[in-house]
Amino acid sequence: MKIGSYQLKNNLIVAPMAGVTDRPFRQLCKTMGAGMAVSEMVASNSLLWGSEKTRRRANHDGEVDPISVQIAGADPKMLAEAAKYNVDQGAQIIDINMGCPAKKVCNVMAGSALLKDEPLVVRILEAVVGAVDVPVTLKIRTGWDRGSKNALAVARIAQSAGIQALAIHGRTRACGFSGEAEFDTIAAVKAEIRIPVIANGDIGTPERVKEVLDYTGADAVMIGRAAQGRPWMFREITHYLETGRRLPPPEVAEIHRVLVAHVHDLYDFYGEFTGVRVARKHISWYTKGLAGSAAFRHAMNQLQTCAEQMSAVDEFFAELASQSRRLSYVEELAA
Repeated sequence: MKIGSYQLKNNLIVAPMAGVTDRPFRQLCKTMGAGMAVSEMVASNSLLWGSEKTRRRANHDGEVDPISVQIAGADPKMLAEAAKYNVDQGAQIIDINMGCPAKKVCNVMAGSALLKDEPLVVRILEAVVGAVDVPVTLKIRTGWDRGSKNALAVARIAQSAGIQALAIHGRTRACGFSGEAEFDTIAAVKAEIRIPVIANGDIGTPERVKEVLDYTGADAVMIGRAAQGRPWMFREITHYLETGRRLPPPEVAEIHRVLVAHVHDLYDFYGEFTGVRVARKHISWYTKGLAGSAAFRHAMNQLQTCAEQMSAVDEFFAELASQSRRLSYVEELAA
């Protein structure tokens, strides 16, 4: 799949997720098989560009190409300026957020609230495309609510404005993340427009990826929540699409190695105070479903330093390994 002049290594894309798709997570997913990872959304308000959060989100040091940065806002001029700012900071692809369902975003007529105003959509897309010399992509939902699904109309606007790829989450804004995503709208859009279409929503297994690609005809899939604590899913999907067979799940020792490396990257990226706090949710996702993880996660949230956090992680996985050895020994004796 190509976006502008950028040839992706495959059609698996990490969805932009606020508080999740920071540089360490994007890099990890790319290392484990994702073809592209889109950044957390960056506000279009220039007053915020000097903030520590925005500077961190614009930090792409050492990141594997292509670097895709999502911008959010409702004013065409401000979004155009935000696009230029982020290109100057290293962005190679600009993505426009018209899909976020969060109330604080929609209440300022940004995110998926923009789908209610198609003339404004035209002005925003034309302003941003005209402001930068890099490809511009767009992420939307199927509409504001079930009574006003307008993804097809917005897709036509996007294509006419010069958008290079369109990602569609198979829910309306009113749905939030409840219920099941639907893919009929995505299939209808793909049948109508020429630019690449990326399917998003409830795509969490290799089998589901193939089903969605086959059903919609989409050029790629975008995976969000399913990759939290499971960055290896991208290699699993690639293997399944190539062979029709599932890879075995990662062993506990590999989960431990990946988790530790990821958390150390978070410490380096954020510093100790923020790094420890950001790491908590990732550690929770990595350990979900492992024996004894509920009590471990509760205790983890009380720890305040990198050393305490790492010690607890190592102790948890050492106990898992010990349990595995004891189980193997018992099974051996029984045989």
